[in-house]
This record gives sequence, structure tokens and C-alpha cells, in this order.
Amino acid sequence: MGMTMTQKILAAHANKEYVKAGELIQVKLDIVMGNDITTAVAIPEFQKTGAKEVFDKDKVVIVLDHFTPNKDIKAAQQCKSCRQFAYDTNIKHFFDVGEVGIEHALLPEKGIVVPGDVIIGADSHTCTYGALGAFSTGIGSTDMAIGMATGEAWFKVPKAIEFRLEGEFSPYVSGKDLILHIIGMIGVDGALYQSMEFTGEGVHSLSMDDRFTIANMAIEAGAKNGIFPVDEKTIAYTKEHSTKPYTIFEADADAQYEKTYVIDLSKIEPTVAFPHLPENTKTVDKAKDITIDQVVIGSCTNGRFSDMKAAADILRGKKVAKGVRTIIIPGTQQIYLDCIKAGYVEDFIQAGAIFSMPTCGPCLGGHMGILAEGERCVSTTNRNFVGRMGHVESEVYLASPAVAAASAITGKITDPRTLGEE
Repeated sequence: MGMTMTQKILAAHANKEYVKAGELIQVKLDIVMGNDITTAVAIPEFQKTGAKEVFDKDKVVIVLDHFTPNKDIKAAQQCKSCRQFAYDTNIKHFFDVGEVGIEHALLPEKGIVVPGDVIIGADSHTCTYGALGAFSTGIGSTDMAIGMATGEAWFKVPKAIEFRLEGEFSPYVSGKDLILHIIGMIGVDGALYQSMEFTGEGVHSLSMDDRFTIANMAIEAGAKNGIFPVDEKTIAYTKEHSTKPYTIFEADADAQYEKTYVIDLSKIEPTVAFPHLPENTKTVDKAKDITIDQVVIGSCTNGRFSDMKAAADILRGKKVAKGVRTIIIPGTQQIYLDCIKAGYVEDFIQAGAIFSMPTCGPCLGGHMGILAEGERCVSTTNRNFVGRMGHVESEVYLASPAVAAASAITGKITDPRTLGEE
């Protein structure tokens, strides 16, 4: 019996010829990552191991992105502990204010993750790197600590679900709409501890940014990881951003999948996840007269340059609705610079939006966009649980940058394809 793409990567890193779903294996890690929240918890656990150094100074990554620039004393103390640990252990990939980015936009951009890698990160959206044909998954701070000390982790080999893609998107439809459609179709536990493996000719029509968005939200379906095959777009992206050697793994023709879903990309519509679960999806045309107070465009899900472009193209020459706070957050410092060079920052500011430095901030209800009681937000982030962005009686509607930008202009959830009719 053949192996899936995920199984092949795990087998290689466990130094085994074959692994099967459900098997417990110990694998060697290429990258161990944490942020300002999770690393601060992992450091005491690392110290308990007795290790004096991390297993490899080039393979541990710390990104201070959630509460930075520090929002309060507690955040400042957390970041200080991470900073001191990084300096004491001479970690190569340490990103602080001034060079930081949102972790899952930053690591691919910096070439730290490449095809064939095994990556663990103390953040649930570490699954993003599956877009590059890597096995990447979120873990807890204790596992991060052990990973930093030993360079190894235990996994139960996941079963897999195949999503066979055909065709290509219509205008104003993107990877965000596809992953919301999928989560709405299978539910937030529809891929529980399974690998979401994307196949088919339709994959080649997806941009790398689409793939990052889709893999990023695999966890919202309960998946262990999401993964895409390595094609010419993946190779071009990798060569542009990295000098690391990489390995291409391909699923066997007789790989076993628990289920196979065939999806025609041309039939995907702009989609919105209503409160309070990512599975509560509706096509945007069914969102009738839902007024909003805030729009957030950014995050590790949709803070890349193409997301900024999608928003700028809609906002250019227009004004956001009175009373709609529109917050736009680029994923990295480089994306920030690229937006300046492209003129997008001027487009955003003239439209009445604000343009922030890279931060996770509002996504987790941390800072720079917390919602008050009764307020509604259209956000390009990845979660809309009760209280996710602030007050427990606020509401978050997940959408693409195009839908979010159109909604900012009208003051209600809006289909970008009908914006000229408003």
C-alpha cells in the first residue's frame, strides 16, 4: 500500500522506509518555532530538561509578533524573557521589533522553511507551511521546549483526506473563499487529526498566497496539517526566497485516503463565516443588510502582498463608510515596504483606513482593534469564536480581503462583484 505525501515526509524524518496511519514515530525536526506568548511558557520547561543549549542554533526560530510593540507590562515581561533566552542561546533566527513580521508570513519570506521539511511551532497556525510541500503542525509550549532541547518530536501518523481541485477561480474569489467553503462543508472537526492533502490540476491555478491561506486554516477543520504538492510555482517561490536544500515528496498513486472530495474552483463563490464558528459559512449574497463597525485586513491568513493589493484595488479612490474603523495590517516589514512602493498605503489612508506595522494584534483580541459589546467586525483572520476579538457579545465575520474591503466601503457585508451597484 502506498503512502500519502505527509506519510512520506514523516517516514523520511523517522529514518523509516514506510509508516502507516496510527503508527507512533519519533522524527527529527528541521525547524522549531515559537512566538512571544508561547516561547515565554516554553523557556521554563526547556530549563527543566537540563539542556544548556538548543539542539541547533539555526533551527530554532522565535518571533515576537503577538503583543508587539508591547501593549502592556505583562507583554513587555514576556518579550524580555524571550529576548534574553534568544541572546543567551545565540539563536540565529530571532525576530524582534523593527525586523519582525507575523510569524507564518515571515518564515516563508525569509526562506527558513522549504519543501520536505518537518516543522513544529507553538502556534496552531504553523500548518501554513504545508503550502510549500512541508509537514508543519502546531504544538504546545512543552513540546516546543523538548523540540528545542532534542531536535525531535513524537507523532501519531495521521490519516488523510484528499481534496482534488479542478478548474480555476472566478474574479474576486480567492483561497480564503475556498477554505471557508471546505470548512463549511466538512465542519470544524471534519478533518480531526488528519492530513488535508490537496491534489488535482486545479492546484496549479492557485497562487502561492492562496495556498498559504488554505493551509493556514487547515487547523480550523481540526486537521493535523494541510499540504500541497510541490510544482513549478512552489519551486520558483523557494528559489526566490531560500538557499536551503529541499526535498520534493510525492504521494504514491495508490496512497490511501479516508475520503476524497472533488471541488470545482470555478463554482466557489465569495464566502463568509458567520459567528461563532468557521464552519458557519454562507455565500456572501446571503449576508443581507448586516451592518458592521470594524474591518480588519491582515493576519497570518491574509496579510500578504496579494491581499494588500486586493484591498487596495477596491478601496482606491473610494471612502470607507462613516463609523467603520478599517485597520489594515501587512504581514511583514517587506510587505509594508512593498505596499509603500506600490502606492497602496496612500490608497488606504485616503480611503479613511489606517495602516499598521506587522502584528497579530486584533486577530486574537490582543490589541489594536479589540471589539466592544455588540460590535461587529468583518475580518480576514482565521477564527471567530465567542470573544475572539474582544467582548463576548461582539461578532466576527471571516471573509477574504476583497469582501472585507467592499464591506468597509458600504458599512455592511458586501459582495465585491456588486460594489458598483451599491
